[in-house]
Amino acid sequence: MHDQAQALRELVHARGAAEGAPVKPGDGPGTPSETQTARVVTVTSGKGGVGKSNFSLNFAIALRNRGHRVLVFDADIGLANIDVLLGTPARYNLVHLLRKEKTIWDIVQEGPGGLRFIAGGSGFHDLLRLNEEELEYFVTEVAKLHEHFDFVLFDTGAGLSRETVRFIAAADETIVVTTPEPTAVTDAYALVKMVNAMGHRPSFRLVINRVSDEREGRQTADHFRQVAARFLGLDIPPLGYVPDDHHVSRAVKRQTPLLHAFPHCPAARSIDRIAATFLMERKQTAPSGIRGFLQRMKRLWG
Repeated sequence: MHDQAQALRELVHARGAAEGAPVKPGDGPGTPSETQTARVVTVTSGKGGVGKSNFSLNFAIALRNRGHRVLVFDADIGLANIDVLLGTPARYNLVHLLRKEKTIWDIVQEGPGGLRFIAGGSGFHDLLRLNEEELEYFVTEVAKLHEHFDFVLFDTGAGLSRETVRFIAAADETIVVTTPEPTAVTDAYALVKMVNAMGHRPSFRLVINRVSDEREGRQTADHFRQVAARFLGLDIPPLGYVPDDHHVSRAVKRQTPLLHAFPHCPAARSIDRIAATFLMERKQTAPSGIRGFLQRMKRLWG
């Protein structure tokens, strides 16, 4: 325990990152096929304020710019803000689905550039209280997305909530976003440790946001990777680093995604490189897709 605490101390000091129309099956680029399986990726962080949602949104846009069909599912309980960052108020959200007022295709909204997203609203609080019949309805509806997207990105809540941990444990892959700040790094490690303790091991990747330079990003990622390998038996390689860039806050104030507002700024270019790395180095095993994700989620919720 002393060794782990010492390693963590070394780790944290290593510093020296409109309204959408309902979408029907087949809308958007590409044509769904019976063999197409969406890869479920959660994007998470150990604490709030590290730029997780902003990264999720622009990472999704970067994947879409490379020809992939992407759906962003805003799963941040209580702080859902993807529609705000997009400047596209969501007409419907998860609550309408859970109340059986709308279908899954009604609540899939379209943002700028054709990016599809689902607003969570307060729906995830309701999700936790579903009975078996209601949960089965939810699973059946969401499973309809299975063959119509290449990637479904769940922007989870920050921190160690039960809901966030269950989403991560059910996913094929998880991108952990942190900054070099000591509290952000230790909380990110604690989150990975908690998910690892649940038995299911998604493929973790690391993004260091708001770095002062590449050296700081590389040092933070290397120390995180070393501690995770030593004490958790996990290899968590970095996807990349995003510089601290004033264009990010300017884009947020405009309610316009960074990759649309300032596509050539340093942060936008870094996120695009991260997307390229992700596509090149992603798991070669077949993803379990939406159905596999939902089946694991049901078990974890039970």
